[in-house]
Amino acid sequence: QATATDQVVGFGLVAFSLVLFVYYTLWIIILPFINSNHGIHQYFLPREYAVIIPVVAGLLLVLFIGVFIMVVMWKSRKPAKKSD
Repeated sequence: QATATDQVVGFGLVAFSLVLFVYYTLWIIILPFINSNHGIHQYFLPREYAVIIPVVAGLLLVLFIGVFIMVVMWKSRKPAKKSD
């Protein structure tokens, strides 16, 4: 059974993901069809970041996965046998 803390953390992660998804969807799909002098543009980053941020996040994810696999493999290696 999940504790109250687990449920709050889970709800927070889901809410954060939903807000991020809605923001990114509006930024990429809806915003290009709105006049560039409209006031809503002040709440969004420049469009170049729509590509840069996911690329950097993906590279960091691949880096962390690689480091994790390297650490796990390094810790689980067996000592070399000595041959006399």
